[in-house]
Order: sequence, then C-alpha cells, then structure tokens
Amino acid sequence: MTPSPATPTRSSRLALLLGDPCGIGPEIVARVLAEEPEPDKTTTSYDGVNVIVIGEPWILDWGAQCAGLSLELPHYNSPEDLPTAAPGPVLLTGPSFSQEEHTPGRMNPAAGRYVLQSLDYAANLARTGLIDGITYASLNKQAMHAAGSRHEDELRYFADRLGVSGHVGEVNTLDGLYTSRVTSHIPLRAVYEHISVAEILPAIRLIHHTIRRSGLPSPRLAVAGLNPHAGEGGLFGSEEIDVIRPAVAAAQEEDIAASGPYPPDTVFLRASRGEFDGVVTMYHDQGQIAMKLLGFERGVTVHAGLSTPITTPAHGTAFDIVGKGVASPQALKQALKLCAQMLTPGPFNPPAQRST
Repeated sequence: MTPSPATPTRSSRLALLLGDPCGIGPEIVARVLAEEPEPDKTTTSYDGVNVIVIGEPWILDWGAQCAGLSLELPHYNSPEDLPTAAPGPVLLTGPSFSQEEHTPGRMNPAAGRYVLQSLDYAANLARTGLIDGITYASLNKQAMHAAGSRHEDELRYFADRLGVSGHVGEVNTLDGLYTSRVTSHIPLRAVYEHISVAEILPAIRLIHHTIRRSGLPSPRLAVAGLNPHAGEGGLFGSEEIDVIRPAVAAAQEEDIAASGPYPPDTVFLRASRGEFDGVVTMYHDQGQIAMKLLGFERGVTVHAGLSTPITTPAHGTAFDIVGKGVASPQALKQALKLCAQMLTPGPFNPPAQRST
C-alpha cells in the first residue's frame, strides 16, 4: 500500500473528478486548473496537497474548450505511476466514456454510468491508500439512477463503496457558516417520521465534528425547529418540546455547544450575523434555500462521516448553460480548498482512518 499522508515519503493526494460529462463539471474543472497560483505560492497545489485529476482526457479537453482555455497536464495511465510529489495538478486516466455517447446539456444514462464508474474508481483508490481525499464536480442524480444506482444520493453511494456503516450526512458550508440536516433526499411528507432524538442527535454530532475538522475547536451550533415559529410553545406543533429540545440537551451533555430550537425563519439571519458557526436543520430545503440565497456560486457540500474526506460544489450540473462558457468555478475552488484543509493534520483534524 502507498504510504499515508502522515509519512514523509509522499504528499497527500486529492482526487478531482470531472463530474457529469454532459454538465458544467468539465468546464469548471478546467477553469480551476487554469488559475494562476496565489501570490504567496509557487504552484497551484492546495496547502501542499497534490491534485490528481481523474477522467477521460478528451472530456477535460472539451471542458477547456468550453472555457476558452488550453490545458497541458502531466498524464498518467496507472495510479501506480503517479509521482510522490508534483509541482502542480496531474491527469490520471479513469474509466472510459465514448464521444459518440456525449450529449452536452442533456440528461444521459450513459453519462450516469460513467459517473458511477468514476466514483467506484476513486473510492477504490481511497480504500487502497493511493489517494487521500476526493473532490468531484457536479453530478446528476437522475442520470445516476437511470444508469442503475439504487442509492438515495452520491453520499450513500460513497458510504457503500468505502465500507462505512456508521452515521453519514451532508454538511453544507459557505463563507465559514455550516449547516447539516436531519433528513435529506426524501419526500417532505416523510420528514415527520424521522424527527426523533435518535436521528437529530447524530446530525448535531456530525456537524460539530466536521467543523472541528476544519480547524474550529468549539463551534457554536443552532438547532432549528420543525414548525413555524419553532412551534410557538406547542401552539403550532409539539415536536420542538417533545423531541428537538431533548436532543439539544443530550448534545450539551456531550460538551457540544448546541442551543435551540430556534424559529427556522430567522435562525439563518442570526447565523449570517455571526451568532452561530453552524445550523442544524430538520429537512433539506429548510437549510438549502437559505444557504443558496447567501451565496449560490460559492457553496460547498461535505460528505461527513466517511473514512475519506469528500467535498463537492453545492450546485448542480446546470444543463441550461453547458457549452456557453459562463459557468463559475468558485464553488468547486472552495470545495478543493476545504478538502485540502481537511487533509492537513492538526489538533482537531487527525489523519483519516482508512477502511480495510
């Protein structure tokens, strides 16, 4: 097995996947790779982490053409041939995808199949210690399901492939503010069935440990209510009294700086003013609408609870602007930076334990 990043024989490796080849993923990857180094750095690496781009070379070339760019990356066909250190990003050929199957701007089951194969490829490299973290450009869930995925989303797909059986969840971050959710990609009518201490407490723990891993030792967490006005003392629902408040108390007993429940319609206003470092919401849109309004083009999703740090832009494949050369790379850039930061060991960020 290749040595872990804790040893001096190689730098940490961060795999960068191109995302759905029919979306804006290849273009924003090309834009990030083409950016000049920051003034205080001599290379385009992220905090000393080597970026390994994984994908079909022609797809990356197509993305560069969409962006009006030209890229020249060192190219490797086998992960065993990767250098122990590199002055900048390198390209590793991954699963194949035929140009004849390429349908830019449209959902395509063949593209979904390529995405699943790419996720499998990256997860296998992580399991065998050849890479240490993964950032991927936007995927399309409909294409993935059309290609045969039976998982709720890519987070659960990765958990399965990495052999992770514990609690996992999506944590979103934007400009230093984090949010997690108790329920995610399920129908709204099913949310109430999952509002319990047994499901709220793990969501609080997950965001607490994720923020600590980013370098903040004692994050202040707000827990949102489920009902309007956080139930208004039971007038509009009792979940805040019966379930959410006990979950917050249980978190406090674990020395987690959680408080609430707070009215969902104002908690993000308070968080955006700096009162909290993270917000735990009860369902998907309760947090995602607020975060995307605060900065749609900069938001990042962290797949929390996995054995390998994995990040991705919070936006989708944007089929409507594919090929127009206007896609913003800012969210992907932030996702790369955060994943690189998570790979840098520190007092609140021990090296990740790999699955076996």
